[in-house]
Amino acid sequence: MSCLTDLEVRRAIKRVENTRRQENLSDGDGRGTGRLMLILKPMPKRVTCDWMAQQFRDGKRTRKKIGSYPSMSLSEARAIFNRDFANVIQKRRSIKIAGDTRIGSVGDLFEGYVQSLKEAGKPSWKETEKGLNKVAGILGRERPARNIEPDEITAVIRPIYERGARSMADHVRTYIRAAFSWGLKSEHDYRTSSPRRFRLVYNPAAGIPTEPKTVGTRWLDESEFVRLYRWLECPDVPIHPPYPRAIRLIMLTGQRVDEIAQLHVSQWNAAERIIDWSKTKNNMPHAIPVPDVAAELIESITPNEYGWFFPSHKDPKRPVRATTLYSFVWRQRERGVIPHATNRDLRRTWKTLAGKAGLSKEIRDRLQNHALQDVSSKNYDRWNYMPEKRAGMKKWNAFVVRMLAKKRDRLAA
Repeated sequence: MSCLTDLEVRRAIKRVENTRRQENLSDGDGRGTGRLMLILKPMPKRVTCDWMAQQFRDGKRTRKKIGSYPSMSLSEARAIFNRDFANVIQKRRSIKIAGDTRIGSVGDLFEGYVQSLKEAGKPSWKETEKGLNKVAGILGRERPARNIEPDEITAVIRPIYERGARSMADHVRTYIRAAFSWGLKSEHDYRTSSPRRFRLVYNPAAGIPTEPKTVGTRWLDESEFVRLYRWLECPDVPIHPPYPRAIRLIMLTGQRVDEIAQLHVSQWNAAERIIDWSKTKNNMPHAIPVPDVAAELIESITPNEYGWFFPSHKDPKRPVRATTLYSFVWRQRERGVIPHATNRDLRRTWKTLAGKAGLSKEIRDRLQNHALQDVSSKNYDRWNYMPEKRAGMKKWNAFVVRMLAKKRDRLAA
């Protein structure tokens, strides 16, 4: 049987339009390698043309769709058939398990990993994509991912480390390692269809040591807490108002910086005085009743036209970024006008002072949405603990009010 031509395809489409009968066109004789078929079917308003790989195996005919004409040309369909199906058919393997045999590139690997983060709803995908795009530009976006060696990754990370950005170097190492780990698993994951076969043998970033973690211990005592809070109420320099307001709310609620920075009107229940997040860092829904002093702060803020309580200074369509709040606190700390503390120290401060106020560790954990690892909490207990949270926040509110009043009385004296 002769090879198919574009002219024969166009003529066949015209015939099917007129006769309204299905036609099947074959490309080549198919001896030992199966056949590339074009299936033309009449529809009410058009003719569909689907490229199929065809195989006879154990006396049964099997077909698998490759693409559609004319979006996939004859030459493209022929090249894909020869590349991905001919060898499979010669080995008498089923074409049902055949797929794209091209070795995935570094760009394919990084894009696939970022896409998996997007689909999982991970907020980290943007920073990951930004970091991996730079790495791909250095390693070579079109190079096969399996050819990347550990020393190449080390060479990418070392300059970042040597310029003093140790945390960033560790983040980049983490991005690369996670991407290769995803690549090792994705093509063998029966639950998903990987766009490429990476043929990875090992993870080249697995042996690169991580930056030693320094566990923070800093927390503010009562006098430091009040000193910082009073400065945020009345800064000594012009500041974008949402910045100090957001930090005050973090101090009063003990919540994560991202969650407070992105507070939206849709998350604030004014009647119940509850902040409700549908999704958080640990992927668990989270709602807290806020203390009265925090509720008064929230109610004093007029959200902007896009619904953000703490809009970005540069782009009001977006909330302020957590990194901006970190920078804000760092600048004031360097000036010496506030106690030395990071935003995470403030979360640790809430945990500590709330304990002093009489809140049990379990309620503090639940209010801060720390993951509870016992079997009962993870798999069985579905109570929302809202009454217990309210009682805890009531104790905390009384403690904060006394603390702030005590300092004010001293200043008056």
